[in-house]
Amino acid sequence: MRVTGFTFIKNALTYDYPVVEAIRSILPLCDDFIVAVGASADDTRNLIAAIDSDKIQIIDTEWDESLRMGGLVLAQETDKAFAAIPKETDWAFYIQGDEVLHEQYLPVVREAMTAWLDQPQVEGLLFKYKHFYGSYDYVGTASNWYPREIRVIRNDKRIYSYRDAQGFRKGDNQKLNVKVIDAYIYHYGWVKPPETMQLKQKNFHKYWHDDEWIDEHVIHTAEYDYKAGIDTLEKFNGTHPEVMLPRIIKKNWIFDYDLSFNRMTLKERMKRLIFRLTGIELGYKNYKKI
Repeated sequence: MRVTGFTFIKNALTYDYPVVEAIRSILPLCDDFIVAVGASADDTRNLIAAIDSDKIQIIDTEWDESLRMGGLVLAQETDKAFAAIPKETDWAFYIQGDEVLHEQYLPVVREAMTAWLDQPQVEGLLFKYKHFYGSYDYVGTASNWYPREIRVIRNDKRIYSYRDAQGFRKGDNQKLNVKVIDAYIYHYGWVKPPETMQLKQKNFHKYWHDDEWIDEHVIHTAEYDYKAGIDTLEKFNGTHPEVMLPRIIKKNWIFDYDLSFNRMTLKERMKRLIFRLTGIELGYKNYKKI
């Protein structure tokens, strides 16, 4: 069984992406690893090149800055990395620059890839998610945080990155048939110094919206206000991946949240009630569980 990891990244240092940790977290499962590095205004390429592994292969890319709708450029960059995966590969493990796999799940993922290797009806593996918010101590629990997504796919070039690179589809817009595995991806995209998060907000909205929308909806301030618009959080009492510990130790801002301020809409309450009574999870799903 041959496994290739793949990801894309640009301006990782400017926007404080834990992309090195992301890559290192799944590297033990991979025979090789493709990183599509976009032309950056910082030292991102050298950051990736400095990873101490001969598994890493960098492909240099140029982002199409004219794509300003639906995050399409992110999917395009994902597809560039996927296209570079050699034909000998069986499974492709996708990880985004702000996602990390806890080491406790490495055996679970390997076992699943081995178990379904010779069953082509299984086109991908579906991971659970923990979405950290504000700091490394809180996770979002509202249903607008996607609870699951595909991160391991067949090396089938009919498969492509969907919409803003959150998931995958194949052929003529068909959802992939996937198996759910008991493994979590830790998403750290909403844990950055407040000034860096604000800088990211200003920049990344341009891949979804025009300048007029950004001027109207992105607050012009030096620091991102993590307490604005919070719905429901809960305290995280588990352990973080080992590769994240040096970054966590260096955290230099404070985010404390009084959980009594959690507010759930009626719609959210109904979704939770239905799930508790029936096990049915309502909402958008970019996959077919088999």
